[in-house]
Amino acid sequence: MKKIEAENLQYKGQSNGVHSWTTPSGQPYYWHPDWLHIAEDATGLHPKQALEVKEGEKVNQTHAVSAILKHFNQWAADKLAKHPDIETQAIESEIELKK
Repeated sequence: MKKIEAENLQYKGQSNGVHSWTTPSGQPYYWHPDWLHIAEDATGLHPKQALEVKEGEKVNQTHAVSAILKHFNQWAADKLAKHPDIETQAIESEIELKK
């Protein structure tokens, strides 16, 4: 499986200071400058991945995007490890559709 990169995320803007992105599969992620994590809900009450911020650095959107990518790619890798046939079935289905 190919990992998603920052350019694959769709930035949806911000509302009340909360920034939001979606992955190619439609999974939403949220971040507010006051949070030290990203979340899958706009309230931020359910953290999914901590931001990796060096001491003395100011938290910004780049940290949030990195956390989103780390969380999503790890989630996908874990799912494929548990069900290795998923990727094979997806490739076979794609080939079938092209016939």
